[in-house]
Amino acid sequence: MRGPLLLLLLIVGLSGVFSGHSLHFYETTVSVPGHGLPLYTEVGYVDGIEITRYSSDVGQVVPVAPWMQKVENPDYWERQTQRCKVNEAGSRHEVKVLMNRFNQTTGFHYYQFMCGCELRDDGSSRAYDQLGYDMKDFLALDPERGVYYPLTDQAHSIIQRWNSPDAQEGERWKNYLETECIDWLKKYIEYGKEELERRVRPEVKVSEQNVKGVTKLHCQVYGFYPRDVDVKWQKNGIDVPSYEAKHVLPNSDGTYQIRVTVEISAEDREGHSCHVDHASLDQTLTVQWEPQSSSNTLWIVIGVLVGVIAIAAVGFIIWGKRSGIYRLFIFCNVSINAPCKALLI
Repeated sequence: MRGPLLLLLLIVGLSGVFSGHSLHFYETTVSVPGHGLPLYTEVGYVDGIEITRYSSDVGQVVPVAPWMQKVENPDYWERQTQRCKVNEAGSRHEVKVLMNRFNQTTGFHYYQFMCGCELRDDGSSRAYDQLGYDMKDFLALDPERGVYYPLTDQAHSIIQRWNSPDAQEGERWKNYLETECIDWLKKYIEYGKEELERRVRPEVKVSEQNVKGVTKLHCQVYGFYPRDVDVKWQKNGIDVPSYEAKHVLPNSDGTYQIRVTVEISAEDREGHSCHVDHASLDQTLTVQWEPQSSSNTLWIVIGVLVGVIAIAAVGFIIWGKRSGIYRLFIFCNVSINAPCKALLI
């Protein structure tokens, strides 16, 4: 197994999916070139912001976030590049090992590795170390116990070796991610403080949609920063589960957005509200959903009909004038229940 991914890092930072900051590194290795991917890439993120990138095509680590230019150590980028080259060689070997374990001899296959650490505002920390193969989980680190656990049958033999008294790989990674990773993380935060510590309040909009007789309630939360946010629907104070995937998406201005949707029955329309927790808020932001009454629906239908009638009337007038024919047209202003008027066109 190759040495710790972050072992040679001089400076580390964090990113937030909670109230705090975090640093994550993602490696992707493929068995053969294809799909526009280099054989090996490594990308570093602080608070979800890309800070560094290495690829086998370029052959060196380059800064991505502008504030990474503040790194003063002249050896930093060269040492990072050498670390990535070592990891690249190890990861390409691991792809072959995994292909063998899955009885694969050819084809396009992925090996993915993620590790990182989080530092919360309350001073607590958390570590991550996960491996995947062909877009599926393979094994992961239990950061509390300092041991790895398998997520597929093929991972069991590897886990036994890594968790053995002689190797203790999990304990080694746990110690590193909880100490050095956090120390370097704090330095990254200082470099990007102006951007990383800003707080932008979210805007919230609730709406409903009827699809094939099913009512869906949407809670659109947008324009917030940092990325981490907790959005949920409740009915009279009780959580309503959402069965649609929740994806936090970036905006062009550096903020984020998310939409959370739940389905309700026609008889269950009262007492629903959307609740939003975010680092920019002193307390939970709650937006009540007001069911659309049948009378409101009627007026909307009437309004649409009036619009259709008006458009048809204009078209009829134009047609009549162009054709040289004068007709009697009956027009009713249904929006105010006025009597019909006979208009000579």
